[in-house]
Amino acid sequence: MLKRGVIALAAVLALAVLFIAALPWVASTQIVRDRIAHELSLWSGYRVVLGEAPVLDVWPTFRATLHDVAFLEWADNGNPPVLKADRLEVGLSALSALRGNVVLSAVAMYRPVLRLTIEGSVIDLPASPGGGRMTRAVTAARRIVASNPANPDRSALPDDAFGTVEFFDGRIAVVDGDDDDGISSLNGKIVWPSLNRTARLNATGIWRGENISVEGSSAQPLLLLAGGNAPATASLKSALLEASFEGTANLSTNTYFDGKASLSSPSLRRMLEWSKTDIAPGAAIGAMSIAGTVQGTAQRLRLDSVALNLGGNSGRGVLEVSFADPLPAISGTLAFDTLDVRSFLAAFTPIASTSGNIYDQIDTGFAEQLSLDLRLSAGNATLGSVAMTELAAAAQVKGTLAAFDISDATVFGGKLQAGVRVDLQGENKAVEMRMMADNVDAQALAKATGATQLMPQGRANLSLMLKGTGRDWNTVMGNAEGTVSATLGEGALQDSTWPSSGSAHPQADSSPCRKSSAARCRCAARNSRRRSMAASHRSRRPNSAQMGKC
Repeated sequence: MLKRGVIALAAVLALAVLFIAALPWVASTQIVRDRIAHELSLWSGYRVVLGEAPVLDVWPTFRATLHDVAFLEWADNGNPPVLKADRLEVGLSALSALRGNVVLSAVAMYRPVLRLTIEGSVIDLPASPGGGRMTRAVTAARRIVASNPANPDRSALPDDAFGTVEFFDGRIAVVDGDDDDGISSLNGKIVWPSLNRTARLNATGIWRGENISVEGSSAQPLLLLAGGNAPATASLKSALLEASFEGTANLSTNTYFDGKASLSSPSLRRMLEWSKTDIAPGAAIGAMSIAGTVQGTAQRLRLDSVALNLGGNSGRGVLEVSFADPLPAISGTLAFDTLDVRSFLAAFTPIASTSGNIYDQIDTGFAEQLSLDLRLSAGNATLGSVAMTELAAAAQVKGTLAAFDISDATVFGGKLQAGVRVDLQGENKAVEMRMMADNVDAQALAKATGATQLMPQGRANLSLMLKGTGRDWNTVMGNAEGTVSATLGEGALQDSTWPSSGSAHPQADSSPCRKSSAARCRCAARNSRRRSMAASHRSRRPNSAQMGKC
């Protein structure tokens, strides 16, 4: 019995040795070589050409190494390969290879180059593959989706085994596009056991000089490719931008997204420059982040439950982004606990920026890049050195009109309404300014405007309406015309430039004027006439003497 067992074991070992010895010879034959190329062609839909005969490795796994592999269009038009790799390592089924067949389980591509073309706003392959298993599977899935778009029969999806595709030191080149649009140093893996199961993608590379990392997955990737609704997650990470999405997506011509999305950048300016977006930030805004629930198409997206941080201003609300018109449009409502109005608006328009000076030309380029319609509210806000509470405001950029309006705010202990409108049409820009202050602290208002003389103490009402034209702010203010009126209540009128005693000039009468309205005006006038002529000035623009109105 023992002798028979030894003989049987020896026979099995001999067969195993013969099997292993025969594999390289069988796989290197012309039949297997052609079958490998044919199998790759069946999957991709392109004509596959192998530069050399395959080199077989049987340990630790059975695989074939192919050199100079090219995926070509079927039409012999002289175009370079759609995909070319210096080396391919293909995992094979040993038993299928002995029968002269090829069953692929995994593919590893070294230094592959993939060519893409730009058709309008879509980046695609130079020529759509035809007749491949993947194409037929997507076509079958489209029929399933068409029969019941709301609830397609997932059990009827093709279940062909796919496997794993890895790529090392690859490159994506865009034909007739900018060299920066391509991706270099591409490394990653696609894991897709079968066409009706979950697929995952992980990849890293260099795009426009920055390292990027991309991850994506879908429980029904075939439905996604066929234009149906399918769950999907995706993320992009780089030094300048991090973005993510988790929800339901549809990648058909009627693209649709519904899920949670987030986007953040340490520098809005650098991020826009890197992405080559045709929107230039108005100032050097720092960190920016936005997160919320996104719903809509590639032409119009709505973001609910938005959490936004821009230039240190944190707010919540609802936003809509539209790409249906030639200019991108942003609209919505945002509420802030605290808001720096100038720094927030500077992210969209340089008019609000503190950089430059009044002699710089009024920058109107932003009106050619973006349409804006935002409603803002804040419990506490600042505009330059002015502190406000209970702010309600609106910012608009549409066509040739840019406007910022404060419809209501509490400032200097009173109420304020103000607005600035700039008509950007023509060489000279038309600017309108208005302000209405009710029952405000007159001294605080005077200090905020930079006044150092004639400092009133009391409550005041102020109305201002000015219009001017020019290429820069200095010219606009120099030829501005309009009306300015002020009404001062009971209080005192002081000139801080006069010493309180021991001066050659008579001391200002700072005693309160407690008389009738007309008497108060005469009292203020008498106090004003006591000042030397050096304290008075003349100007084309409304001055403090002109502002007094009984």
